[in-house]
Amino acid sequence: MGAWGGIIMSFFGSVFATMTLALSFGWKGPILTVPFVAFVAIALAAALVIRGTGDGVSRSERAGRVIMWSSIGEGIGLFVAANLVVNLHHPELLLPAMALVVGLHFVPMAFGVPFRPFLILAVMLVSAAVIGGAVDQPLGSKVAGFTAAASLWVAALLAVRRDKVAKSGSHERRFTSG
Repeated sequence: MGAWGGIIMSFFGSVFATMTLALSFGWKGPILTVPFVAFVAIALAAALVIRGTGDGVSRSERAGRVIMWSSIGEGIGLFVAANLVVNLHHPELLLPAMALVVGLHFVPMAFGVPFRPFLILAVMLVSAAVIGGAVDQPLGSKVAGFTAAASLWVAALLAVRRDKVAKSGSHERRFTSG
């Protein structure tokens, strides 16, 4: 996962933060765009890496399929999770349910891409979901939402850095696949 993946993860980190502010704090209006400042900053850094010289991180055809199917599963899972919590009259569990689905979608990617830090991201998101569902609300949703946002932003920065290192030709073991 490279800079493009960093853009995607940072966007969804901002979505989690915005949803947390809206659902758990009742914020409304233009102030909800504040979390997207992080997305813009990470996207600009990623754009610089993408436009830079060098090959960067490349993925195999197999990795592309794993990402595709994992993302399709995530989309379906988010739809099902949202409907379940609403129809079971527990909309306060929406953010923990979303964090669970997003976390689980990174498990096959950790092995199929391969990029082992995705496993750490999956553990962080699933842990946030479990804690968020177990803690009294609205604190649980705040924990799940902000932990998911922070985890995705950190993962996005690591993905951008990984691509930058790959393009520079120097390789650091902790940011390379395998």
